[in-house]
Amino acid sequence: MEQTAKTAEQLKAEGLRLFREGLYEEALRRFGEAQERFAAEGNDLEAAEMLNNQGVVYRMLHRWEEARAALEEARAAFARLGDRHREAQALGNLGGLLASRGDHLRAQEYLRRATDIFAELGDRQRQGETLMALGVQMWKAGDRWGGLAAYQGGLETLESPTPQQKTLRSLIGLASRLFRLRLPGV
Repeated sequence: MEQTAKTAEQLKAEGLRLFREGLYEEALRRFGEAQERFAAEGNDLEAAEMLNNQGVVYRMLHRWEEARAALEEARAAFARLGDRHREAQALGNLGGLLASRGDHLRAQEYLRRATDIFAELGDRQRQGETLMALGVQMWKAGDRWGGLAAYQGGLETLESPTPQQKTLRSLIGLASRLFRLRLPGV
């Protein structure tokens, strides 16, 4: 009885650690416990963040409907609480969930909304990452030129591209210039 109850923050940290270690079921439990504690404390924003985390874990566990429900509930809470940044993250997570299920067109809707919010907030890194994800979904849905343009736009928007992204940005730019040189008027 000497052991004290863990705080919501401790449960959240433990859930994140377990998630990074790939222990998804355990992470899911900690995020659920943290959500309950945050809600009891009246910290609705952190409670919604725990829902978002649970949605991501459910996705990793291929529990699609539970993932969708948790992410939708988190998105709605972030919107209600006025946290546009987290709302955009939840929209991006929903887009990723739909993409993993092969629903490329609906994934695009969520990713476009997330991209717009990140742009509105001036978060160029997340805007670029989300644009790249949107480009992949457009490509998979058959819109090759639109997908390539969105992906290229995402690469160009990134504030901190990786070395591979810098190389890809250069290659796509070169290919675009060469294509314009070969086909005037296009």
